[in-house]
Amino acid sequence: MVEKKIDEKGHDLNYLFLLREPFPPFRPDTVILFADELKRRGHHIDWMFQSKEPIPASYHTTWDGGKAWVTATDRRSGMFGKIQKHLLGLWMDLTIITRAKTRKYDFIQVRDRFFGALTGLVAARLSGCKFYFWLSFPFPEMYAYRIEDGESDFPVLDRFRSVALKVILYKIIMPSADFVFVQSDQMKKDVVANGVDANKILPVPMGISLAKLTEWSKLQLEPVKEDSPVVLYLGTLVRDRKLDFLIRVHGYVMEQVPNAKLYLVGGGQCKEDEQLLLDEATRLGILDSIVFTGFLPMEQAWQFLSRANVCVSPFYPTPILNSTSPTKLVEYMAFGKPVVANNHPDQIQVIENSQAGYCVSWDEKEFADAIIAILNNPEEAGKMGERGRRYVEKNRAYHSIAEQLDEVYRGLCQ
Repeated sequence: MVEKKIDEKGHDLNYLFLLREPFPPFRPDTVILFADELKRRGHHIDWMFQSKEPIPASYHTTWDGGKAWVTATDRRSGMFGKIQKHLLGLWMDLTIITRAKTRKYDFIQVRDRFFGALTGLVAARLSGCKFYFWLSFPFPEMYAYRIEDGESDFPVLDRFRSVALKVILYKIIMPSADFVFVQSDQMKKDVVANGVDANKILPVPMGISLAKLTEWSKLQLEPVKEDSPVVLYLGTLVRDRKLDFLIRVHGYVMEQVPNAKLYLVGGGQCKEDEQLLLDEATRLGILDSIVFTGFLPMEQAWQFLSRANVCVSPFYPTPILNSTSPTKLVEYMAFGKPVVANNHPDQIQVIENSQAGYCVSWDEKEFADAIIAILNNPEEAGKMGERGRRYVEKNRAYHSIAEQLDEVYRGLCQ
């Protein structure tokens, strides 16, 4: 049993949390930051989710010590299934008004659900508690970008979504909320540019659990054996990431470090995602120097990560991704690995402040040169890794983020 820690600063905080994320949750900021770290600091959270798997009816259960109301969903393909799932989600949003009456909450918090934020506002005002909104992704801008990039299957619908969500988000939800949490400093700038008061916005970036890393290190797993220098990418291989860029980067690396290996630890959403990368590697004649592991449990993925000489975080530059907070970069640094990333607001900030590697433009030759510089200078690479580990411990470990967030919540609720 996890020992409960009551913060000396005040009483337990009780709140209701409605999320876009399905049940059971998987995001580290849900599972680690809230359900683990904040719980141990005296936060009692009741949850509202929509089920990930199809179920015949909604139900309630307990999750991480709090109540969890889980709404049914529909996983049938086709338009009818999508409409049914959406209607069930809207029903969940409406029920927050009755859920808020089940106990005395200090506040209601909604993440990434826009109709749910509107009903959450009503629920908070009716029950006399505060209302906070958490934005983790620029959804209104995403729909507009789909149209501009030619990726929208329904441009008229996406245009309506973009315009409607901008009005709801920036003119109603955020101005009416008692406080707003966003994912990064860049997202805060973008939100302020839409007219929201900067004084009630706090960026909370993604982090990593050093406690889980410590537990993993005690498992004494069989190390990954590889004699060649290893360049490693950890994450999804979906086509939107444009990772054929990384295949071409590796081609340049091999011109200077012929025995280098590129490990792609992760998988795509469909066969075509990985086939695109296989075809590019075959075209360049470097397929034998690339290892595709597919999706792996975290413990196995970390085995490969622990063997890497340099880790890479290519983040395709698009307007909608500039405000996100990439997780893999701090995960690499927590392992004490030197990193190479491309220019992106959060990645630039992390690498400039930590001096844990290089941040370059989205250019294959520049990216390759940075990797080569690290592989050819293991002593400096080791120092980069040490600096990165210290930075993560102080700034991006979830226990540090939770301590800061706990103080903010308590200050807001006084």
